[in-house]
Amino acid sequence: MQHQQQSPTHRPLQILVLHPDLGIGGAERLVVDAAVGLQSTGHKVTVYTNHHDRTHCFEETRDGTLDVRVCGDFLPRSIGGRFMVLCAIVRAIYLAIAVTLNGALREADVVFCDQVSAWIPILKYAGARVFFYCHFPDLLLSKRGGMLKAIYRWPVDMFEECTTGMADDIAVNSRFTADIFKRTFTRLSHNPQILYPGIRLDAYDRPIDTAAETLAPLKTERTMIVSINRFERKKHIALAIEAFVRLRDDAIVSHEAFDRLRLVIAGGYDKRVAENVAYLAELDRLAGEDYGLTTYTAWDHRAPAPEQAQVVFLPSFDETQRSYLLDRARALVYTPSGEHFGIVPVEAMYARLPVVAVADGGPTETVLDGETGYLCPADPAAFATAIGRLLSEETSVAAMGARGRDWVRSQFTLAAFVERLDALLARLAEVPKPREHSLLEPLVLFVISVLVPAFIILYFY
Repeated sequence: MQHQQQSPTHRPLQILVLHPDLGIGGAERLVVDAAVGLQSTGHKVTVYTNHHDRTHCFEETRDGTLDVRVCGDFLPRSIGGRFMVLCAIVRAIYLAIAVTLNGALREADVVFCDQVSAWIPILKYAGARVFFYCHFPDLLLSKRGGMLKAIYRWPVDMFEECTTGMADDIAVNSRFTADIFKRTFTRLSHNPQILYPGIRLDAYDRPIDTAAETLAPLKTERTMIVSINRFERKKHIALAIEAFVRLRDDAIVSHEAFDRLRLVIAGGYDKRVAENVAYLAELDRLAGEDYGLTTYTAWDHRAPAPEQAQVVFLPSFDETQRSYLLDRARALVYTPSGEHFGIVPVEAMYARLPVVAVADGGPTETVLDGETGYLCPADPAAFATAIGRLLSEETSVAAMGARGRDWVRSQFTLAAFVERLDALLARLAEVPKPREHSLLEPLVLFVISVLVPAFIILYFY
């Protein structure tokens, strides 16, 4: 894939990018775009990760555009389906130690890392300048449980706050996340910078290869409504199905018109992740058994979906499929509540596709209510009403599409994101490197605060 070269405004830097899992998702898209963008300005970028499945990743990570290296993939992601956070911490620490011992860290001017803060103490004690991009505090993403879970989470949460505060500079993806950051990490004095993610406009300006084999399950004479989200319960994808059914049951559209509609639910899916597997099955049962809709799951991306299918599930997708969906659909239904930012509505608006989203979190900063789509309560009836308006009002849909494209061009381009990130990293690179210390101290901190309580719980569990 070709990327336009830009002229650097300062000396080229050696940048290490650390990300836990280079799969397919919004955070992964941001990291890949950031790495490619920084590389295009003349910097030398090396990406380190715990896991990289070349059959389930973005193109730039497998076609040679980026130098991707894997460390620690042999370590478990969970223990008996539990303790995923603990395992993520262990994997992150292993990766941080690996880049320290192999010399990569010593050569780096700055380290860009995200999602997991556990590697920051190792990096700092080894003398690195660390820039941390906080998508959302992990302690708020974890489901709360009983007393044992609380005992397990307390040191983990304290560890996250402590390690996050060790970064030299911190950025967040929205004003919403900045506010949550300050209210969550009350012991930290950091004032995180807001760095909105952006999209690569050229990726959406390219003509769609309508002859691509992977478009087979998406081609239809029906009017498509699309949902794009990872198959996780927190994304509340069931709301899209419930709203779709309300179009029929509340007579928002006629039965004849409903029979000409199709809901396409596309999203990141990893068969190694139990929740992905279970939630997709739940959604299929909800649509098929509970609501009597005809469903189809496109496991084979080269096989056409039956024309009678009213709900089509697309587990994972490539860029051609994404572009086709955004180009041919009538509306994007974006269902998460409390979403930190949400890049999908931005992608949709640039593709001139109106968005129906929940009226909280990141979408309140990206979607202009009544101008580029509709912001609604997380309620099937409200969503159905908004979708119905988009199905019936041709003129307003076209106007919303044009306004959305202009809005994204002015606020959410990848070029603007990379330019801002480049300036922040260049500023950090001018700060004297911290003195190197032994790795023993942060490892002892980790063992005392996280591993000991966790293994006590495992012993009695």
